[in-house]
Amino acid sequence: MAFYSGHCGRLFSTKTLLPLRTVRVSSRDQACKHCSGASRGEYRAEQELTTAGGQRRVLKDVLPFSEFLTDSFGRRHNYLRISLTEKCNLRCQYCMPEEGVKLSPKEQLLSTDEVLTLARLFVREGVEKIRLTGGEPLIRPDILHIIAEMRKTEGLKTIAVTTNGMNLARLLPSLKKAGVNLLNVSLDSLVPAKFEFIVRRKGFHKVMEGIDKAIEFGYNPVKVNCVVMRGLNEDELLDFVTLTEKKPLDVRFIEYMPFDGNKWNFRKMVSYAEMLDRIKQQWPSLEPLPGDETGTAKAFRVPGFQGQLGFITSMSDHFCGSCNRLRITADGNLKVCLFGNSEVSLRDCLRSGASDEELLQIIGAAVGRKKKQHAGMFSISQMKNRPMILIGG
Repeated sequence: MAFYSGHCGRLFSTKTLLPLRTVRVSSRDQACKHCSGASRGEYRAEQELTTAGGQRRVLKDVLPFSEFLTDSFGRRHNYLRISLTEKCNLRCQYCMPEEGVKLSPKEQLLSTDEVLTLARLFVREGVEKIRLTGGEPLIRPDILHIIAEMRKTEGLKTIAVTTNGMNLARLLPSLKKAGVNLLNVSLDSLVPAKFEFIVRRKGFHKVMEGIDKAIEFGYNPVKVNCVVMRGLNEDELLDFVTLTEKKPLDVRFIEYMPFDGNKWNFRKMVSYAEMLDRIKQQWPSLEPLPGDETGTAKAFRVPGFQGQLGFITSMSDHFCGSCNRLRITADGNLKVCLFGNSEVSLRDCLRSGASDEELLQIIGAAVGRKKKQHAGMFSISQMKNRPMILIGG
């Protein structure tokens, strides 16, 4: 099966926009071994750059990005989200149906070794950031072992964890020691009674303790994820922004998204434009911040505030064109789009004895089928998909 042969041709310098000419590929057969599935470390290329001033210099160790993680629109997927469990100790309304979900039998979930095998394979191909999600990842008994082993993987720059914060304060010293770089904590209300109504459990003070302790441990910023739902918590927008005045928090307001069982309704969704307008009425000087070109959040800061805020606009203003994310569910399925319902089982491939090369062919085929963008919000709401709890946040 042939894969994306066009990507190993001409390269360009993003600074000069002038072509890079390949001078020599140091490999046994003088071919691009990467296209035959070799690891990124198995060959090195020297390339000659013609600068804007007409000078030439040799750039060593210039590698094309993995063919298997590059889709047909040129998007490079260097960010992998791995769900470690389908279980959660909360029952958030936007994530899990009120009646709960049918959990996969333990033997159908990825084992520790399988999680690490896939993580290492993706990192070898160019993934630089792995985010561990769930369910609630901090209730998985071997979470610290998984993180510590991932941290040993050469080329992996960032290990992030998304958590509901219930166990965060207790585990923070160990998480920091194991190698967690970034923390995202879900918090949908600053009113304890409302928090309990939204998540259907007690625990508000535990979450706040976890956030404060993360700041003490030097996480800067601590990202706070707030799903905004009309009639529930949209009246707290200004209170959340005020949190960023004295604390190094990055409060991210997330548009309410439809998943199976969360009773999504367009009237419940508060759009980015509406949220921004309401905040600007209080803080007219709110200023936009430059963002990462692959980032999901539109970032802002109130001048003089220590932290910042952002909006994740999946419904009203998608960011599909810069998407660099792939997801692996707890039962081992690869999802190339959060809102897509096509999946491929990497677990079954692993358990059938597939080689790295065969796994990469399957991954590459799935990434190659990724669509240019997800459907519009009304189409998404009619589409069959997993509950969020079974996808991974």
